[in-house]
Amino acid sequence: MKRFIDIAIRIVPVLMLAALVAIPVHAGWTEEEFEHRPLFAYPLPHNKDDVIGNLITYQLQKGDTLLDVGRWFGVTAKEISNANGGIDWWSPPAGKQIILPDEHILPNTPHVGIVLNIPEMRLYYYFPSPTGPIHHKGKEGKGKVTPAKFVSGKKHSHVMAGGPSVVYTFPVGLGRFDWKTPIGDFTVRGKTKNPTWVVPKDIYDEHLERDGEAEHVVYGDDPDNPLGHYRIELTLPQYALHGTNVPWGVGMTVSHGCIRLYPEDIERLFNKVKVGTPGMFVYQPVKFGWRGDALYVEVHDDVYGMYAGLWAYAQKEADRLGVQDQVDMQKLEKAVEQKTGVPTYIMPGPAPGGES
Repeated sequence: MKRFIDIAIRIVPVLMLAALVAIPVHAGWTEEEFEHRPLFAYPLPHNKDDVIGNLITYQLQKGDTLLDVGRWFGVTAKEISNANGGIDWWSPPAGKQIILPDEHILPNTPHVGIVLNIPEMRLYYYFPSPTGPIHHKGKEGKGKVTPAKFVSGKKHSHVMAGGPSVVYTFPVGLGRFDWKTPIGDFTVRGKTKNPTWVVPKDIYDEHLERDGEAEHVVYGDDPDNPLGHYRIELTLPQYALHGTNVPWGVGMTVSHGCIRLYPEDIERLFNKVKVGTPGMFVYQPVKFGWRGDALYVEVHDDVYGMYAGLWAYAQKEADRLGVQDQVDMQKLEKAVEQKTGVPTYIMPGPAPGGES
């Protein structure tokens, strides 16, 4: 019953686009329960606001792992651990009440299409989004996708008539350090259900050296297919959004550069996103955002070591955004040091509503 109460709290600040699923009272969830867990869409903030969602609490049950808890609530074990002082992923203390980091500052980009913030390991899909036209050629109807461009000007372009009204957000797994997920713009160029994986030679050679055997091709109906059941192809060569046969890799840098989603999340994104949708991969380990008149910062690990130091980067970002005069630098420094991944109030004085 405790779990039902916590999920009900989550419904209040969001727009729920799937039927509420009763949360089992036993420890752990089954794959079938994960498949039917709730899907949420958050109304896009108005005016200068950048923060979506709200923090909620959850009391750990005996037998829980952060991997299961995170997957049910649409976050990851890493996000939960970071938000709660580094608690153990596999054996968190039963009975402990923890924060579920279901509150996010939107990346500093136009609110259009698909936006993936690499250090955050989180994807945002602004719905509905404009798409570019597809020019069909030849007997098979295949042709060139004309990229849909991001709206220029203010990042709050969603207020324009016909623009996105809600945002979906999904945790992802990314490329490991020697196979970094790249920064760049793209367009969705295709979608495939039960995709066949033709193993690239460099990956084949790596698997062969590691395991002593390897496959050149893994077919779409193979339960060991690392692409899962759905793939969204991008105009970035050799990169895609896809599912996974190892859901616990979501929230980790373990792939060869592609973006992995929980099986239930990629199915939902696959069914909603259209060919021609624009997108971008960005790298923003420190995000500043407003909720009303309150300024927050959200800090994540610099997963690919892009900056000499996050404290210097955070100060430059505050200066670039013109908010340095409104920031309590001691609070900002502490937030950078802790890297909780949770939006943290950084203005002088007490936080709104008695927040900690």
